[in-house]
Amino acid sequence: MNPSALVEPDRVHRSVYTDPAIFELEMTHIWEKTWVYCGHESQVPNVGDYWTLQIGRQPMVMVRDQDRSVRVLYNRCPHRGVELCGNQKGNTGRAFVCSYHAWTFHLDGRVRAIPLMKGYDGTRLTPDNPDCSMKAAARVDSYRGFVFASLSAEGPSLAEFLGDAKVAFDDMCDRSPVGEVEVVPICHRVVQHSNWKFFMENQLDALHPSVTHQSTGVPARRVENRIKAEQGKAPLFFHYLSTFASSFDQWDSVQTVNFPNGHGILKGYMGLRPTDPDTLEHEALLKKAYGEEKAEEYLSRSIHHVLIYPYLSVQSPLQQLRCLRPTAANRTLSEIWHFRLKGVPEAIYRRSLWYYNLVNSPATMINADDLENWIKGQWGLEASKAGDWVSFHRNFGGDTEKDGVIYSNNGTSEAVMRSQFRAWAEYMKPAAAQTVRAA
Repeated sequence: MNPSALVEPDRVHRSVYTDPAIFELEMTHIWEKTWVYCGHESQVPNVGDYWTLQIGRQPMVMVRDQDRSVRVLYNRCPHRGVELCGNQKGNTGRAFVCSYHAWTFHLDGRVRAIPLMKGYDGTRLTPDNPDCSMKAAARVDSYRGFVFASLSAEGPSLAEFLGDAKVAFDDMCDRSPVGEVEVVPICHRVVQHSNWKFFMENQLDALHPSVTHQSTGVPARRVENRIKAEQGKAPLFFHYLSTFASSFDQWDSVQTVNFPNGHGILKGYMGLRPTDPDTLEHEALLKKAYGEEKAEEYLSRSIHHVLIYPYLSVQSPLQQLRCLRPTAANRTLSEIWHFRLKGVPEAIYRRSLWYYNLVNSPATMINADDLENWIKGQWGLEASKAGDWVSFHRNFGGDTEKDGVIYSNNGTSEAVMRSQFRAWAEYMKPAAAQTVRAA
C-alpha cells in the first residue's frame, strides 16, 4: 500500500477515511511521531495530580512532579503491564503504586520500591535497570502553559512544529491582563463515529455553516432581531448563533491562512467587541497591563479558529479548545475544554461559557448538526460504489501561495483541505518509501 498514491493536488482517495490499514499507518507515522497536546498545566495544579490521555495508540499519564515540573509517562507498570492509573484523573500522592503487585514509582517514573526484591536475585531485573522504571515520553515541552509530548526523540522542536500557529495560545493568554489562563475542570467528551479528518476539515470550512446550521442560525436571528426592535439590543449569545446563518457571500469574504504543517487560521467573522460596561472594563484592564498600543494589537487580531494539525482546534477569542484522540478509522474521541482568563471580570468568563455550552454541550444546537454530516460522510465513503475520490476542487488554482503559506482568495476555498492533505502526505512519506522498497 502506497499512501502517496492516495493524495492528488485536488482530490483524495476515499480509503484515507475508511481503511483500517491506513489508520494504523497514521498512528505510526503521524500521531506517535509528532507533538501531541496533553493538557494544560492547570489541570494538574498540585504535586501528584495526574490526568490520563491517549497519544496515538499509547495510554499516557500527565503528572505534576515534586519539583513542580509536568511529566508525561507511559501509563503502564513495567512489571506485568498493568495500567497504573485507572481513573481519568486524580492524585496519586508521592508515588505511583501498581494495584497488582505493589511496585511503586517516583512521580518522574523512576522505580521506588519492588516488594520482595530478593526474589529477583541473580536475574537481569535490578533496581538500576531502566526496564524497571516507567517509560517517559521521549520529549515534553509546553507553550504558555499548554503541555505537549512527542513519543519520538527525533523531529522538530515544539516551537518549530507550532510555527505561526502558536498565535492560538498567544491570542488566548494575551486576553488576560496577567497573560495566563486556567482550565475550567469540565470537559465535554464526544465520540464521533467518523474519521478524524472530517473534524479537521470542517473547522475551517466556511461553506457549510449557512447550510448545516441554518436550522439554528435562522431562528436565532429572528429572535435576535425581535429583541433588538423591542429593547434596542439583544444578548450576545443570540449573535453567537445567528452568525452561523450568514450568507454565502459573507462567508466567501472571510480568509483562511494555511501553514506548511497543515495548521491553519480562519479569520474573524463574528463581532466580539461590544461596547457594554463589562467589555469596556476588560479592555481597560488590558490597556493598563500592556499599554494602549499593545492592548489594541491583541484585541484586533482577526482570528476565529486556529487549527494545530492533525488534532487541535483552538477558538482563542472564546477560550475554547477541542482535541482529537482517534481510536479507529471510523471512531474519534473529541475532548472539548474551556478556559478562564485570569484577572478579568466574571461577566467575560460567563459570556464565553455561553458559547462553549451552546456549541458543544450535550444539549448543543450546533455540534450535533456537524456530527450528523460526518457520520453520513463516513457511511457514504465506506459503503457507496458511486466513486472512489473525494473532491477538493473548489477554487483550486485560485489561491495565493507565499513562502509556503497558502492564503485563500475566497473564504469558501477548499485550500484548507488541500493544505491538510499536503501535510498528511509529507508525514506519510516513510510509509510510502517502505512500500516502494517492499515492491
